Amino acid sequence: MEPLIRSYHKAFLLLVVSYYFLVLNHICAEQIRSVGGCDLYQGSWVYDESYPLYDSSKCPFINEGFHCVANGRPDKDYLKYRWSPSGCDAPKFDALDFLRRYTGKKIMFVGDSISNNQWQSLICMIHAAIPNAKYSGHLVRNTVSRNFTWQEYNISLLYNKNVYLVDWVVENSERVLKIDTISTGDIWKEVDVVIFNTWHWWWHTGRLQRWDKIQEGNKSYKDLDRLVAFTKGLTTWSRWVDNNIDPNKTQVFYQGISPAHLNGNDWGSPRTSCVNHTAPINGTVYPGSSIPGVDVVKQVLSKMSVPVNLLDITTLSQLRIDGHPSYYANKGGTAHDCGHWCLAGVPDTWNSLFYASIVLAESA
Repeated sequence: MEPLIRSYHKAFLLLVVSYYFLVLNHICAEQIRSVGGCDLYQGSWVYDESYPLYDSSKCPFINEGFHCVANGRPDKDYLKYRWSPSGCDAPKFDALDFLRRYTGKKIMFVGDSISNNQWQSLICMIHAAIPNAKYSGHLVRNTVSRNFTWQEYNISLLYNKNVYLVDWVVENSERVLKIDTISTGDIWKEVDVVIFNTWHWWWHTGRLQRWDKIQEGNKSYKDLDRLVAFTKGLTTWSRWVDNNIDPNKTQVFYQGISPAHLNGNDWGSPRTSCVNHTAPINGTVYPGSSIPGVDVVKQVLSKMSVPVNLLDITTLSQLRIDGHPSYYANKGGTAHDCGHWCLAGVPDTWNSLFYASIVLAESA
């Protein structure tokens, strides 16, 4: 009996230790969003003459769709707002410190064009600190990379376009969204930091909808309730991360849902959209409705065994009704983009808080 008792005892101790580390990981992830009891993601936007963090005209990496100044946007105040958490200060972005922390490392943004927006922002923020750095770029497996080398620094910043995170394939001339499988994730295991995002493409309809059917196991659907489909897809992603990511090797972040500002009724300005606004909403509270996917993201992340730090940027971005390209997503002025963000602009704050999360995680 004694060997059997010892075996049970070891199993019990292993279970206790595993549970301890699981709880500790989630506690640390929760602490990253705050400093001195102050939530970094609650606050307001304040005018700051020292902004923006970089001159967009000197950053050669910005796509036309995000390059509002080059496309002729006449108002410039939207460049001058700094995010100010209520009652505390986030660590300021320090590009050289960021490079020191991640020299020789790979950082990958995975998601749709909003991830691309944030990826380009981070490249510009780093480039501003090392403008004479040599860099190279290449496209491999649907992934674009920018490799920067400057003195002892060597860092790879990558963007992997994957709008659903789960599988999207063409079979028998049909576009199929497979909400319960991921076959393209091996590349995510090759990096040191990965920032995931998905949301907007789940809601596209008409010519923008990218599937002819949704598949789950041996069941197929012409369509599903979009929030249900998103929840199932994100749950599939969470299981993949838990089963495939080694948190001792790879830091995992999830970019919170980025809002669009298409209908002014949402924030109390009827018959307007982002194109009619040149200043943020005052105060700390967004007067419109919440985005239902935010709760889904938080619920899914709370059940994961691998710690995932949520960059909870939704509310602070909802306040920035002025930050979108609007008519200035192209030089012809024919656009009406209230979904993406101008660069320089709001995504620079997302990256500043990404950096703050890294600094706070090490000091926790």
